[in-house]
Amino acid sequence: MLSTFWSGFLRFVEKNSKENPVIYSLLKQLRPIEMSEKHIVLSCDNPGFVFFLQKKIHFVEGYLFDHTKKRLRIEIVVKAQNKRQEPPLLRFEPTIEDVFKKAGLNGTFTFDNFAVSSSNQVAYAAAQAVSDSIGKAYNPLVLYGGVGVGKTHLAQAIAQKVLAKKPNKKVLFSPGDLFTNELIEGIREKNTPKFRRKYRQLNLLIVDDVQFIAGKNTVQEEFFHTFNAVISNGGQIVLTSDKPPHEIRKLEDRLRSRFAGGLTVDIQSPDFELRSAILLIKAREKNIDIDLETAKIIAEQVADSRALEGTLLSLYAKTLSNGGKINLEAVEDFFMNVVEQKNKRVSPHDIIKTICTYYDVRQSQLKSPNRAENIALPRQIAMYLLRKELGLKYDQIATLLKRKDHTTVLHGFEKIKSLLARNDIFKKEVDRIVNTL
Repeated sequence: MLSTFWSGFLRFVEKNSKENPVIYSLLKQLRPIEMSEKHIVLSCDNPGFVFFLQKKIHFVEGYLFDHTKKRLRIEIVVKAQNKRQEPPLLRFEPTIEDVFKKAGLNGTFTFDNFAVSSSNQVAYAAAQAVSDSIGKAYNPLVLYGGVGVGKTHLAQAIAQKVLAKKPNKKVLFSPGDLFTNELIEGIREKNTPKFRRKYRQLNLLIVDDVQFIAGKNTVQEEFFHTFNAVISNGGQIVLTSDKPPHEIRKLEDRLRSRFAGGLTVDIQSPDFELRSAILLIKAREKNIDIDLETAKIIAEQVADSRALEGTLLSLYAKTLSNGGKINLEAVEDFFMNVVEQKNKRVSPHDIIKTICTYYDVRQSQLKSPNRAENIALPRQIAMYLLRKELGLKYDQIATLLKRKDHTTVLHGFEKIKSLLARNDIFKKEVDRIVNTL
């Protein structure tokens, strides 16, 4: 049987692909639907896999040859999605859309439309495991990373999968600021028992941007007891944050300890392949006509996956007069205008102010002779961004930051450039600063 063959092949790949575990993880999510002497057809639920796997297909075909001693060509097809059924005019049970809405979900973030690559594969696999067995696998699950890397998407996908299978489960997706505001409202109205019933009896609690509760003593106290109650009752907790728990400032140690008791996963910034896949998925969802080569050019220019969708929609709006086809000429014109507008909009003062805010230093310190590490590094980042983002000359930057001459600026620029090339964590930090400009 085909399923028996595929199971045996997966065992073979698992045994022989220790150096490439991502391929094995992805192959587990494919299903064989046809096989001949010359080819095998595999079914995939997630269109985001197709783009990523096509680049690895020669590895898989190599494993197939080693396993079967036959040259089999692989074809991957995307499984057709079930069409949404219209609800009856009279109904007594809530629709799944009603269930999603009650849980605070927007309905668009699913596992099926989540693009997977090596930068987020571990987080994707962990999220799948949690959704299949809430309260038992990785509790809590903490997903952290910069803006637009897919933390919220994965967190909501967990909730949607749980509710799709068991709509009676008590599930809530709550941004960190909403948890805070609802607690304040409960205290003001002298009705904290209602707040506690809402949160402490959940089967699955997801708190997005949990770093927002840091520094708020009463909120942290309440969240500590909420956390313990949900876990004690066999429930699951999923948290997202822009930093790992040990780096969240003013977070209580007891919460830090609780968060570290499960699995903490870093979702890295999407690489070029992943950005291209995300763009193609978004275009498909919105029925926008775009080819692979054009998508690649956009992916090269836009690093943030959230900005990808905005760029796609902006391009589409500009090309409606030409039938809505996004071609290479339209993309080149679009990015030329973006660069011109950005240079007009962002000033040297904006960059310096943003860096001072991010690192909690004063502008006077940045421009002083102080060489302490907590001052020198932000100053060198300012040198780098003033040069990289605005194209200022080294002597202009020296004047802005009150340095003796351009050689100091050149040294700072090269130091930051070197750090970015070899330190991924530092690169994400600088990317976050750029994204706020």
